[in-house]
Amino acid sequence: MIFDEAQQQELKKYTYAVYILQALSFVTGVTAIVAIVINYIKHDDVRGSWMESHFQWQKKTFWFGLLWSVLGFLTIPILVGYLVLPLVTIWLIYRIARGWICLVDGKQMYLQQAGD
Repeated sequence: MIFDEAQQQELKKYTYAVYILQALSFVTGVTAIVAIVINYIKHDDVRGSWMESHFQWQKKTFWFGLLWSVLGFLTIPILVGYLVLPLVTIWLIYRIARGWICLVDGKQMYLQQAGD
């Protein structure tokens, strides 16, 4: 699908919004849920554009972040969670920052593979 400049700019706004909401989730956890909802609602709109890789990156950031956060909280009683939770936080910050930088540079996150 070919996107004109206006369409790309509109889609880029949504992609920025999701990164902002993900970053704000460190303060107000609920914004991560809003971000993932936007990802799923707008995914068909970005299909075929270079921003599709960002949407997939954002979804994986959310779901793996949620998984590891839950595992971290569940393992606090055996002290493992005290190691897992800071590592998840660093990983999330990295994912959000890397995605944002690539978006600003107009780059895909990675080359998409079939079924990804």
